[in-house]
Amino acid sequence: MPDNNEFYFSCQQLSVGYNKKPLISDISVGIKRGEILTLIGPNGAGKSTILKSISKQLSLISGKVFVGNDELSDLPPKKLSRRMAVMLTERIVPELMTVGELAASGRYPYTNAFGKLTDEDRRIVNDALEQVHALDLYDREISSLSDGQRQRVMLARALCQQPEMIVLDEPVSFLDIKHKTELLELLYEMSRNKGITIILSLHEIDLAAKISDKIMCVKGEYITKIGTPEEIFTDNTISELYEIDGGKYNSLFGSTELFLPESGKPRVFVIGGNGSGIPYYRLLRRLGISFYAGILFENDIDFQIASVLAEETVSCAAFSKPDEQTVRLAEEYIQRCEYVIDCGCEIGEINKANETLMKNAEKSGKTILREFSEIERLVG
Repeated sequence: MPDNNEFYFSCQQLSVGYNKKPLISDISVGIKRGEILTLIGPNGAGKSTILKSISKQLSLISGKVFVGNDELSDLPPKKLSRRMAVMLTERIVPELMTVGELAASGRYPYTNAFGKLTDEDRRIVNDALEQVHALDLYDREISSLSDGQRQRVMLARALCQQPEMIVLDEPVSFLDIKHKTELLELLYEMSRNKGITIILSLHEIDLAAKISDKIMCVKGEYITKIGTPEEIFTDNTISELYEIDGGKYNSLFGSTELFLPESGKPRVFVIGGNGSGIPYYRLLRRLGISFYAGILFENDIDFQIASVLAEETVSCAAFSKPDEQTVRLAEEYIQRCEYVIDCGCEIGEINKANETLMKNAEKSGKTILREFSEIERLVG
């Protein structure tokens, strides 16, 4: 159970759900000021329910939530809004408002009953828009903005609250990769430079691994694991969390390789290394062509992908020349194939065996392929 004296935000034996019926129970986690906690997990697992509950959008079923030294239930709305800003996916943005007006609405927790902005309020609004690179949009109507621009303006609105904490539900959904990275970089900078505590949900687990201090794995009725990115982003943890059957998650690449259908026995032997073989492996599997790969060192990035996609991968220990038995196995596989793909990997002293394999393949009459177009014609 987290100690709320150590953490800025913490949950203790929290249960969340709807209509007083728990959806997820026994949630206990804590993060320090300026840290980022990211919730990951399948669609419908309950990430949004947790975020709504800890931001007082939903009533808690049981347990306690602390923000600073205060229990969430003791914080009145205006005081909470000065501590916590919230960006939820379904929040409606009035289309006729301008960017400046929407950002300025984040100052309302500080204004008088008439909602009148002071010069200081206006300065804070301008500073917030400048931080998210949206000051030039000040007079634009919200309806004229792209999704990426809208998200930046909503973040500016949150910053106008001058919060100590921001809660965001899938803030980069529907954004292209440029705007995803820009928005997450902004959040990271806020956590590090301004000490803002951030809790968010993400489907982009490769990006979550790069910005988060802690990861919470949400799966249905329970939290499967909480830990650092290094503890969470392992092949087995992610595969089990998302129940990946049609592929394999690779923790080194932060991506999933698909087990696409193959066609018959291997017809191709791929000679690669140093990353040169990866696009060929993926092309062959996409085309449904089964293949062998080798000779690869076990610390080579090619090995990480080939060991998942190839029928068999001929390999040897890192920084060691392949022994005679390994070379013979590669030769045997080549003789079973019609084609050999030369990926163009640079040959040095340690991988000279691959150069020998290529020369022997040519002597034995194997067709050597180098271009992607040549490979695509195999299924033509």
